[in-house]
Amino acid sequence: MSWANYVKELQAGKVVKFRPKGNSMCPKINSGEQVTVSPNAEITVGDIVFCKVKGNFYVHLVKTIKDGRYLIGNNKGRENGWIGISQIFGKVTKVES
Repeated sequence: MSWANYVKELQAGKVVKFRPKGNSMCPKINSGEQVTVSPNAEITVGDIVFCKVKGNFYVHLVKTIKDGRYLIGNNKGRENGWIGISQIFGKVTKVES
């Protein structure tokens, strides 16, 4: 399934599961581990979210929340940028091998 299809499913209120690749979220999420993403969850600093920043989809951390905007970054200290809530599609609620 494509990222766009996951977004559609989440926007329809459905929970999705997929296996993101990459090491930027280690050890919180290792490459290829299955994540469960739930829509309509309250988002707080430290949560891992499925989002879109500057045209790219990420499963990354919420680093800061300020004035209704969210700073997204990985678990290695890199920041992707600021986004609005409409660019956060869901919250990671479970990580499995």
